[in-house]
Amino acid sequence: MDRITVVGGGLAGLTAAITAAESGARVTLHEAHHTLGGRARTAEGPYLTNDGPHALYRRGPHRAWLEQRGLLGPAAGLPPLREGSRFLFHRGGVLRRTPPLGLFKLALCRTAHAPVDADFLTWATSVVGPEAAGAAAHYVAVALFHHDPGSLSAAFVQERLRRATALPPEARFPVGGWGQVVDRMAARAWNLGVRIETAARVESLPEDGPVIVATSLDAARRLLGDGKLRWTGGRTVLLDLALRTRRGDPYIVSGLDAPAWLERFTAQDPSLAPAGEQLLQGQFPVGPGASKDEGTARAEHLLDLGFPGWRERVTWRRDSLATGRTGAVDLPGTTWRDRPRIDRGDGVYLAGDQVAAPGVLSEVSFNSGITAAALAVSQLSVRRASAQGPAALDVKRP
Repeated sequence: MDRITVVGGGLAGLTAAITAAESGARVTLHEAHHTLGGRARTAEGPYLTNDGPHALYRRGPHRAWLEQRGLLGPAAGLPPLREGSRFLFHRGGVLRRTPPLGLFKLALCRTAHAPVDADFLTWATSVVGPEAAGAAAHYVAVALFHHDPGSLSAAFVQERLRRATALPPEARFPVGGWGQVVDRMAARAWNLGVRIETAARVESLPEDGPVIVATSLDAARRLLGDGKLRWTGGRTVLLDLALRTRRGDPYIVSGLDAPAWLERFTAQDPSLAPAGEQLLQGQFPVGPGASKDEGTARAEHLLDLGFPGWRERVTWRRDSLATGRTGAVDLPGTTWRDRPRIDRGDGVYLAGDQVAAPGVLSEVSFNSGITAAALAVSQLSVRRASAQGPAALDVKRP
């Protein structure tokens, strides 16, 4: 009755645990994996990869939250403008240095001008024409992990397009990988008295005390026995690739003919790979009926164009297919408010990147973790007051 339980030790769970502990609550966090971090977990060396390309948006609310607590640490921006930081666009079957000008025009449109009820491609076509609209839809897939961004809510996609093309660029990258941020968050939780139990899978909810379920929506659905806990997400092939360093390799190759993104992360943080090697990470969204091979073929085609002779330089490679692990996407007629609610009743709260909280990508996890913690602390206070008798519930006013 006097402890909050957090199930899941990713960004949402750690944020919830820290927020609750800062309010004076006693907290226990359970993580099924042997290490914390969830999808923000950084692999052990020599290649410091995350579960897909990761960035921290400068204007995001969780950046301020981390900075206020001294948890952000050093973060790298985009590399200096030089030959090794070239940004190339795959359109019309070839690599180009610039996208259609209409993409920039569209990016300047305010999110409020994009309708919730219309799909992005239809609305964008009415603003800049079909070529630029299609290119913009595919470009913004970097923040969606979805095979058909044009079919999603115009307001939802436009918010992400504006932030992905903002000047100065919003993207920042924690030096040493997201695992460095996770370690600092774990230390903060520990110092606040949070009891952290790793390799501790929770099979059923505790009977006493508020509980915050900060897992994937699939895991939460099984744990809560609630078949309605569903929301649309992306499906994408993830590629991690280490190459021997060679001058002239581009920094980013963005697919505008089809959703695709390939980024050389060691351009801004050389510590991610051994000396003399560079680490590339990319994502190549595929539809529900498509195979991993289709995404892999698209990845290798971009590599052939942007990194000639890459096969002879490979020192390490990993391919995977991510389904339901890439955050929520909103279809026309829906917003984040329509996703599974955080407060599930009976002292149970949800947190994660597919629940009813605003933000882009991991910002949803942070925002939902903070909200879930505030609700759980409030619930705990009510239970404590109720246990002390009716007099403890009286509000005394001067």
